[in-house]
Amino acid sequence: MFHADELTAQALVGQSGNSAAIRPFMPDQHRDFFATLPYLFIATVDRRGWPIASVLTGAPGFVQSPDPTTLIITARAAEGAAVGAEVGLLGLDLSNRRRNRANGRITALDEHGFTVAVQQSFGNCPQYIQTRRPEPRAALPGAAERLAVLDDDARRLITAADTFFVASRSRAGAANGGLDMSHRGGRPRFVDIRDDTLVIPDFRGNRYFNTLGNLLGDPRAGLLFIDFASGDLLQLQGLVTIDWNADAKLEGAQRTWRLRLENVVRRRDTFPFTWAFGDYAPTTLATGTWATRASSAST
Repeated sequence: MFHADELTAQALVGQSGNSAAIRPFMPDQHRDFFATLPYLFIATVDRRGWPIASVLTGAPGFVQSPDPTTLIITARAAEGAAVGAEVGLLGLDLSNRRRNRANGRITALDEHGFTVAVQQSFGNCPQYIQTRRPEPRAALPGAAERLAVLDDDARRLITAADTFFVASRSRAGAANGGLDMSHRGGRPRFVDIRDDTLVIPDFRGNRYFNTLGNLLGDPRAGLLFIDFASGDLLQLQGLVTIDWNADAKLEGAQRTWRLRLENVVRRRDTFPFTWAFGDYAPTTLATGTWATRASSAST
């Protein structure tokens, strides 16, 4: 069920995810859910073996499940996709906070899309998910911009974000391992930037420690930030260190992790939706930000 590094992470914090409903197949409600989505978050790896966090889009129904262990995705595959390659998938309906995950391998790939053989399937709770309602719009994606450092636009996007996504992978050869795609949420300014490093709180979650367990075994991570106003995507890659006993915790955080940037790519006007913000999750409202922490520390 869990690989060795996930179990180590659980032990480090004195928690257990042994009751996790992680299945080798998708229940019918998960299969039906994926088919309703107009976007799908995906983790792949690049030619260097680094995780990449991306998002695919299409009309609802572009993801189909003909049987409980198969997903057929009619969209251009993300970077690093190849027959036999591992993938991590996150289905998330931002309008109602519902999310389900599926991990597996690509079994077929062509110009129309690809097929995934699902090896792990599980649901996640709605914590820290901000609601937004999308309306499709035309997008005019530009060429990918590779940034040597975070420019002002990138910094504004990160610090204003209340949502991002993280791709991670287990150490090579780990039993029950693979790629994982996960969501993170908080109030704006919950991600801090210090020189070339992002500082990220780890709030109380489902106790599975899929992401931090992966990062124990392989510290390379990929992050995806979305500008919901412009449709811009910001993809980051970096090396992670975890502070299990953080001396600078935010309210609601149990630990922090730091990502030292290695690669930054921006894709302008790529996410083809106009978004109406709904509300913050109650769990989000119970958390702090680096700005509020600095203010309280100075008083």
